[in-house]
Parts: sequence; structure tokens; C-alpha cells
Amino acid sequence: MASASRARRVLVIWGAAVVVALILIGTSLSGLSTSAHVVGTTQSSQAAALYGQAMGASAGQRPTDVIVVSSKSSAVGDRNFQKSVADLVAQVRTSPGVTHVAADLSAGSQFVSSDQHAALIALRAANDADIKPVVRDVQAANGSGEFSVAVYGDHTVGNDFTTLSASDLQHGELDFGLPIAIVILLLVFGAVVAGLVPVLMALLSIIVGLGIAALLAREFSLSVFIVNMMTGMGLALGIDYSLLMISRFREERGHGHGKQAAIRVTGATANRAVLFSGSTFVVALLGMLLVPVTILRSLAAGAVIVGVVSVAVALTLLPAMLSLMGDRVNSLRLPIVGKNLGRSDAAEARIWTAVTSRVMRRPAVSLALAGGLMVLAAVPALGLHTGQSGVATLPDNLPSKQGYLAVQRYFPSQSQDPVEIVSVGGTGSARSDLAKLEAVLAADPRFGPGVVQASPDDKILTLTVPIRGDVVSSQDVAAVLSLRQQLIPSAFAGSGAKVYVGGKTADEADYFHAVSSPTPYVLAFILGLSFLLLMLAFRSLTIAAVSVLLNLLSAGAAYGLLTLVFIHGVGAGIFGFQKVPVIDAWVPLFMFSVLFALSMDYQVFLMSRIKERYDQCGSTREAVAGGVASTARIITGAALIIVAVFAGFARGQLLQFEEMGFGVAVALILDATLIRLVILPSTLSLLGQRSWYLPRWLDWLPHLQVDSPEAPPIDHPRAAGAPSPA
Repeated sequence: MASASRARRVLVIWGAAVVVALILIGTSLSGLSTSAHVVGTTQSSQAAALYGQAMGASAGQRPTDVIVVSSKSSAVGDRNFQKSVADLVAQVRTSPGVTHVAADLSAGSQFVSSDQHAALIALRAANDADIKPVVRDVQAANGSGEFSVAVYGDHTVGNDFTTLSASDLQHGELDFGLPIAIVILLLVFGAVVAGLVPVLMALLSIIVGLGIAALLAREFSLSVFIVNMMTGMGLALGIDYSLLMISRFREERGHGHGKQAAIRVTGATANRAVLFSGSTFVVALLGMLLVPVTILRSLAAGAVIVGVVSVAVALTLLPAMLSLMGDRVNSLRLPIVGKNLGRSDAAEARIWTAVTSRVMRRPAVSLALAGGLMVLAAVPALGLHTGQSGVATLPDNLPSKQGYLAVQRYFPSQSQDPVEIVSVGGTGSARSDLAKLEAVLAADPRFGPGVVQASPDDKILTLTVPIRGDVVSSQDVAAVLSLRQQLIPSAFAGSGAKVYVGGKTADEADYFHAVSSPTPYVLAFILGLSFLLLMLAFRSLTIAAVSVLLNLLSAGAAYGLLTLVFIHGVGAGIFGFQKVPVIDAWVPLFMFSVLFALSMDYQVFLMSRIKERYDQCGSTREAVAGGVASTARIITGAALIIVAVFAGFARGQLLQFEEMGFGVAVALILDATLIRLVILPSTLSLLGQRSWYLPRWLDWLPHLQVDSPEAPPIDHPRAAGAPSPA
């Protein structure tokens, strides 16, 4: 009510916040990372530090990217080939931020391919932005005459990931998810103004959230994907929270209550539900901060920031706007769908009552059939393997993918990201042990011939070995793990030397370990928190347990379908996805957190209404039927909006976001259909009175009053002073 009574002041404050946020976004939201590295000390970071200490200044001169010049008709020794390479070298040297440009076309040079029809130009760029002019030069030279030119390396890949991230944001969330969300809102509300207000609230939440992220980016390393996450989650949460509150306000006006009275009841019911749901969403995502990986922490931070801002907008700005607009929120009614505006019984959906009643006539059969389908969908999850999607999964039209294919074709034994093995201390046999290891790796098809070097004081020995293929692939990571766990211990047995393995592939191995190790603690945190909050909210041990189990069931089914589509390729062509050997390591854990956080929203809204009906009639069957019917329109609309937003992620070209978007969208569809309409009603029907069981030894627990978004109107007997339902 405070925001509604000072509506103009609230609008001015939020307007100023948006202006400040836009300034911060324009000036500070830069330098975002495209890599996913581990926070803290790892074996690969120790190896990198020792390698830099041993190599000195030369360690900072290693090429970051390479250009491949090739010709089917000309050989490297031909004059026109050498002139083309020399011209390109001269042009690249003029690019700001690019140093150590080198090419060697002499016989036997490692810069020349074995068939003499391709040559490498090595260069070092300071960051992803500095590679942009090089990419433009390469694209201009490609196809000029008889020569093909491609570029590949760390910064080329990073630049392409940034480009794809921006493209997916535009074509996925904004061009696809947002229009569908608007259509759903118009169908739910039946009026243009009411349908567009939640979109405005969501956009404001995104802008202010990005402004806060821009401040954090000044002090912390954030992933570039935080922008995609905040936009998608901001649309989902901002629209959903506003939908629930506007619906409640219109319902109260339909009951004949005055504008201020309607806002007051909305604040006492829907506002409280939004605050509770938003708080559980934020706390559930905080569990992701236990994982010491930059991309997961960035995505979690983005979701938490936009979640907090969305709640703040819904609790302050939206009541102020409703106070100023009043019934004008129903302006521009749509034909057919807008004809029931203002009717007090418009929320009751007879079709949902009929569906739920049929389910509860044969609850055991309904539960067996629907539960069996969910378990069947979850079975493929037993074959879920995690890894990392590298440049090999990028679209073929991107420069880095073309460069990667050129390097693999002409220089398969070379690597721009070799394995760095560092030996420190031990007996005098360390050098011979390292040489022995080099011989073993040279004969290993996964590696190539290496180079042994030593620090000036001979205390640190290094072995730099190329690794074949995509350096972040599961095969290369497995090769590094084999090197660490088997080959090195065998070669250095008894020497007493400390041996560290570094390089990009070793970074990936440490990254997988950092993601998988805290997973049990994150899952325990999320499950335990969900169980406790639900038990406090509904004063029922059974409801809390059933809710958690159903969330696990929907998550398991989502994992199974994710595995079936992406790893086994079933239906991948229909959706436009590619078949891959692994799911990105961060996706399952992040999916689990998001699914539990979002499904908690709908579970709270639905169970609040069921509990309220139960306290009125004392019949679990009637309470379930009435609760599902009265919340179906809003929950279905809210779920479809989030499905549309995450389907926008799935329509992108970044594989990890395709996986995440598909998984979340599928899980929410299952949650809104089989779980909410069949499994939950049939389960509660079978449990009967036991659904509300709470042991006496838990009576000391505090009671969180959570009202549903469609709680009783203010003339309901309880609103006049009777006790509220437990």
C-alpha cells in the first residue's frame, strides 16, 4: 500500500534507476569472458605459473591464434604463394593489439604442411576484440585467386562465442520468446493494456539487473553468457510475477471492491506469494555459488540479480502503476477472449475440473500410467555423459570453425594449445624421466612429438607436447587424465619429482572436476531447502515430501529426454539440434537448480489454493479439484511463457544453451501437464487425509503464511477475522 499511496514518487525513483542502469550498461558492461575457468588454485594453474617462471619472457610470446593459407594448385615454394603469405603477414602486423606475427616457409619448417600446399602464420593477440581486424583481413583474403585463408585460435573462438551469444539473444529471447509471451498474456488477460504491462515490468527488471551486473563486472570476472541468462530469466520471472498480481487485482475489482481495497488485498495475498516464491528462487540459485566455476557462478549471479529486481518491481512499481491506472488496465479489450472481464466467476475453469475429476475417479490407474511415462522418459538419463562443447560444435560458417577444420586437415600433429608438463625437484633422474615420457608420448596417437626445455637455473624442467583434435573434447580430456594418473606416475616412479600438467585441455579436466565435486552438496542444499520451506508453508510433512519427489521426477524426465535427443540423436533433426557425445558439464546442475526454483513457484501457488479449499470443505478430492480449476488459467499461462522463453534459448546456435533451453522447456511442459493435472491429484487422492500429516514433534515449527494468487476475496469469512488456514 505504501507504493500505491506514493505512486508518482515510486515511478520517479524507478525511472532514475533505469537511467542510471542504462549509463552503466553503456560504460561498464564490457570485458566479459567467454571461457569457463575454475576459481582458485588447480594443478593446471600451478603448472602455468611454473611454466611461466621457467620460460620467462618467451612464455608470454606464444601464439594465441594462427592463420592457415592453402592452395590446391600452388606449393609453398612457388613465388605467388610466398608473395600472398608475405602480403598477409604485413597486413596483419598493422592490426593494433597483434604482436609476434611470424611465418617460416623454408623447407622442413613446422609452419609448412607435409604436402607442401599449406602454411601457417602465427600471431599473438591481446584479447578477443583485437582479433576482429585479423578476422576481417582473413575473410577478405579468402578466395582471392587460388588461395584459401582461415584463422583459428583462442581469441578467434572467443570472438565467435561472443558473436553467437549476441545473435542468440536477439533471435532467441527477443525475436521469438518475447512475442510469444505477449500473445499468451493477451490470451490470458483478454486486454491489450493488461497484457503489455507485465512485459514492461520484465524489461525494466532486465535493464536494472544488467546495470547491477555492470557494476559487478568492474570487480569480478563474469561470463558473457550472463547477458543471455538475465534477459531470458528476466522475461520469465518479471512477466510471471506481474501476471499473478494483475490477475489478482482484476479479480478483486470483479468482486466489486474499490481500487484501493483491491490493491490492499493484492498486497496481502499475491504480493506475499510473489515474495515467498521469489525468495525461494533466489536461495535455490545461491546453491550454484558453491561451484567454483566462473560460468556457473556468472549464470547463478545473473539469475539471482534479475530475480531480486523482478520481485522488487512487482512489489513496488506495479502497485504504483495499478494505483494510477485503475480499471484502465482492462483497456483495449480483445474480442472473444476479453468478454469475461470483470466477472467474478471467470477464474473457474470447468474443463480443468472435469479433467481432474476423471483422474481422481481412478487415481491408482492414473498415477500408474502418468508416473510410468515419466519414469520411462527418465530412463535414458542413465546414459547421460558430461563434457564440454568446443569449436567442433560451432556452425560451419564461423571463422573459428573453418580455421579449426583447416588446421586439422593440414597440421593434424600440431596444436595451438599444447599440453604443458612441468617437473620440479626430485633426484637427478628427472631430466631422463622427462625424456622417457617424451618418447612415450611421441608414439601415442593422442599426442605428438614434444620439446624438453629447462629454466636458466635448471631447477624447473618443462615438456611441451601437442595434443590432437579439439583440445576441449572428451577424448582429449581423457588423454590428459590418463597422462596424469598413469603415464606420468609410471615415468617418474621413484624420482621424487613433483610433476604438474597444464594447458587448455588440463584446464578443462580441472573444470570438470570442479563442477562434479560439489554437485552432491548443491543437490542436498536445494532439496533440503525446498523440503523445509514447503513443510513450513503448508504444515504438512507429506505435502513437502510429495512436492520434492514430483520435482525430482520432472527433472529426471527432462534429463532423460535431453540425453535421448542430444546424445542418442532421437528427434534431433526435427528440432534442428546436432547429435553430440556429451552434454555440457554445467548444464545438468544448472538445469536442476532452475527447475526446482521455478517449479517451486507453481507448487506454492497450487498447493496454497488446494489447502485453502481443504480447510473450507474438509475433502481432499474436492480441494484438489477446486484448487486445480481455480489456478489453471494463471499457472498454465505462466508456465507457457517460461517455456516460450527457454524455447528461445533452444533455438539459438550455442550448443550449451540449446541443451539448457530444451531441458527446462520440456521439464516445465511435463510439470504443467502430467505432474499438475494427473500425478499430483491422483497422489493426493490416494493419500486422502494423510496428505496433511504433520508429526506432533514438529508442532514447534514456525508457520509461514503463504496465500495463493487467487485467495478468497475480502468478504470471505476468514478475511473478516477468522483464523487463516494452517
